Amino acid sequence: MQTRQLGNSDLHITPLGIGAWAMGGGNWAFGWGHQEDQDSIDAIHAALDAGLNWIDTAAVYGLGHAEEVVAKALEGVSRRPYVFTKCARVWNEQRQIGKSLKRDSVRRECEESLRRLKVDVIDLYQMHWPEPDEDVEEGWETMVRLKEEGKVRWIGVSNFNVSQLKRAAAIAPITSLQPPYNIITPDIEADVLPYCRQNNIGVIVYSPMKSGLLTGKMTRERIAQMPPDDFRPRTPNFQEPLLSRNLALVEKLREIGDRHGRTPGEVAIAWTLRHTAVTAAIVGLRNKGQLEGVIGAAEFRLSPQEIEEIASFQ
Repeated sequence: MQTRQLGNSDLHITPLGIGAWAMGGGNWAFGWGHQEDQDSIDAIHAALDAGLNWIDTAAVYGLGHAEEVVAKALEGVSRRPYVFTKCARVWNEQRQIGKSLKRDSVRRECEESLRRLKVDVIDLYQMHWPEPDEDVEEGWETMVRLKEEGKVRWIGVSNFNVSQLKRAAAIAPITSLQPPYNIITPDIEADVLPYCRQNNIGVIVYSPMKSGLLTGKMTRERIAQMPPDDFRPRTPNFQEPLLSRNLALVEKLREIGDRHGRTPGEVAIAWTLRHTAVTAAIVGLRNKGQLEGVIGAAEFRLSPQEIEEIASFQ
C-alpha cells in the first residue's frame, strides 16, 4: 500500500489508519456502546495484515481503555505500526471528563499513555482539543518539551482553527492537524485546509464517514435501537430533519460506488482523500468484518464528474 509523508515528520503513513474511538467501549460520555475487546483486537490485526501502518487513539477513549486495548493487540506483533494518541482530556473517579492543558497535566497524561500503551515513545502526540483556549500556549510548549526529551517523536494538534494553528506555530512547528472532515461537514475547506497545505502541516481527518452514518449500513431502525451509552443518536445529524437528507446522500454514494464495486463508505472516504491537503483518513473499526467495507478507499479515486455529482447533491 502506498504511503504519504506526514507534514514535517519522517513518518510515512498509509492513506487509511485504524481508529480506536469505538474500541473504548461504552459507559463514558462519548462512547459508542458496548464493545468486545477481542473484536477490537481482531480488527486491528486484520487491518495490519491488510497493510495499514498506523493506529490513532486517545487517552479519553473509554477513559484509558482504548489505549490498553491497542497495547494488547500489539503484543507480539513483528511489524509494529505507528501509534498516535492525544492529551488535553482528563477525568475523575466519577468518570466525569474535564479539560486541561496545564503543564503538569499534559506531562502526567503523557506518562499515563506511555504506560497504558506499553511503549517507550509515542510516535505522534496530539493536543485533542484547544481547550481551555487560554492555555493553548502552555500545553503546546509542554508538548515541545516532551518531544525534546524523547517521550514523543512528533507533535500535532486536533480540532484547531486557523487562529489557534498560528498561535501554536509561533512557538514550534506543527507536524499535523486532526480535524473532522466529511461530505456532511466540509467546513474546513474554506480556510483550515489551505492553511495546512501552505504551511506543510499534515492533515489526518477523522469521522470521514460521519461516525458510521455514511457507511451504507445505517438505518432509522438501527439508530432507534442504539444503546443509551452510544452518543451518536444525541447528535443533530442522526436526528430529523437532517437524518432524511443524510440517508438520501448515502443512496447517492451507493449509486456512485456501485459503478466501481465500492461501498458508500469507501466513496465517502475517497471524497476526503481527494483533497490535496489531506494526508490520510482515520477509519474506525469495531470488528474485522468492517474492514472489507472501507479498505478499498485506500486506492479508489473519484472522477471529477463524480465529485461534482456529490457537490450538486449538497
